[in-house]
Amino acid sequence: MTSTAIVTLAAVLVIVLGVSVITRPRHSSTVDFYLAGQRVGVATNSWAICGDYLSAASFLGVAAAVYVSGLDGAWYAVGFAAGFVPVLLLVAAPLRRYGEFSLADFLGRRLRSDSVRLHSVGVVQLVILCYLIPQSVGGGITWDLLVGHGILGLSPYSTGVLLSTAVIAVVVASGGMRGTTWNQAVQFLLLFGALLWLAVTVSADGFRYGDAVENLSQEPLANPEFTDGDWELTEETNSIHPDEPATFGEPGARYGWLGQVALVVTLGLGTAGLPHVMNRYFTAPTGRAARTTTVWVLGMIGIFYGLAVMMGTAAREIIPGAVEEHPWLEELTVDGVLRVPEHALPVLGRIYGDEAGLGLIAAAALIAAMSTVAGLLLASAATWGHDVYERHINPRATQRQAVWVGRASTLVAAGIAAGLAIALRPDAFTPAMPSLVATMVTWAFAIAGSALTPVVVLAIWWRRTTAAGALAGLISGSVIAIAMFLTASFMEPGALRELFAAPTLVAAPIAFALTILVSLRTTPPKEADSDWVIMHGTAADRHAERMAALTLRERRRRKDGPNAR
Repeated sequence: MTSTAIVTLAAVLVIVLGVSVITRPRHSSTVDFYLAGQRVGVATNSWAICGDYLSAASFLGVAAAVYVSGLDGAWYAVGFAAGFVPVLLLVAAPLRRYGEFSLADFLGRRLRSDSVRLHSVGVVQLVILCYLIPQSVGGGITWDLLVGHGILGLSPYSTGVLLSTAVIAVVVASGGMRGTTWNQAVQFLLLFGALLWLAVTVSADGFRYGDAVENLSQEPLANPEFTDGDWELTEETNSIHPDEPATFGEPGARYGWLGQVALVVTLGLGTAGLPHVMNRYFTAPTGRAARTTTVWVLGMIGIFYGLAVMMGTAAREIIPGAVEEHPWLEELTVDGVLRVPEHALPVLGRIYGDEAGLGLIAAAALIAAMSTVAGLLLASAATWGHDVYERHINPRATQRQAVWVGRASTLVAAGIAAGLAIALRPDAFTPAMPSLVATMVTWAFAIAGSALTPVVVLAIWWRRTTAAGALAGLISGSVIAIAMFLTASFMEPGALRELFAAPTLVAAPIAFALTILVSLRTTPPKEADSDWVIMHGTAADRHAERMAALTLRERRRRKDGPNAR
């Protein structure tokens, strides 16, 4: 481990822990711990949502998927970015106007059903777990590459998993939503800055995206494969035209037409059901602020994913020619192609910035994993502490008791995720998935988009939605999604397997249909009309804005004296 790596990691931890200490809430109420007092501004919240959303799958996984699969890998960027379009159009403002603590709490109150709330908690926890594991895997991969040493007899990978997860679990447990919000905002700016530095540096050296895609497409696409005890390059088959080799700039290197559509739909619909992202909208002061925040997020993540695709392409073109000049690459590559695709950005960082560049990009990767883990742990805390403990186990719980249960649940969830991440070592999978981290995150999107998104959208936009209908949608969507991507692991490569691996294209319409059919045969809550007015009216926004203005005026009066206006 170089001194540069030590300094970089220390700087990251100091920044993260320092922000948490500075922004630690002074009160122990559930509104402060879970929702930061519902006073998070548009700019801060948009940066925090980006920090929450742009995980290791986005920073390492998208570039890795492009590196391995070319155009087919870019569909991850399209799907991840497109997910905020339905959030903007259908979910953000109504969800905030209704004003609860979590998605499970929203559905439970909207449909006046404890059963819906508890079933939603189960689905939410499953999504959180599926999302937590790849973040921990990303932390382990990054530590292994950056440091290369373990502690207390652990492997470098296991050490990275445990340290990154443990640090952020302590940060969340102590800082709550307020500390996590500012941490995620700062972490996004650092993450974006690192990626922007790499893009500017590579472009200044002469890299041009269009020319690179054209050059890479001149020969068949080949990736490392471990067979018969040794690594060798294996040409990829075109999934659309099986009698032709796959190329970097043409579709078919990983997915057929059906698989590409299924992947984008799974990622696009999944965002509106991600608990750690949707919970952030409850922190906005008004529904209008929630919608404006989403517009900001769309712009920023669009730029981010564009740069990630660009850098994945740059890595594919530049690394083979850099092996002779940088002998250390021989241990990481097979004939110039990386064995672990997630190393693409850190390796580029080292090529152009030596150890300091590697430290910067690897630290950014750790930031991406830790920032998303923070949001996931906080969402887990909200469901256990508020939706389960405060609502059902101990309705007479004090604010302090509810907060402490939430804090304890973050540590438990972190421990489970770290244990599973260590069990699912990345070297147990072939590199051509196309990215282990991105593929694992797809499972979380599949469950969220198949079960939670249909029910949440119908609960917001269809007054006739009932508790029985919501239960039918939640159960059918989650069961079908899980059954399909488990079945995919036993299927031969082909269009059907691609569809089963990204099951939302099938599961979501079934969940929508069953929710509607069952709702039509049951009675909706009598408060449905009044709920509709709350979610879709503007009176609540105007009232919230007036109250915010009065609060600000009162603070200024107290600060400046009785003559202040």
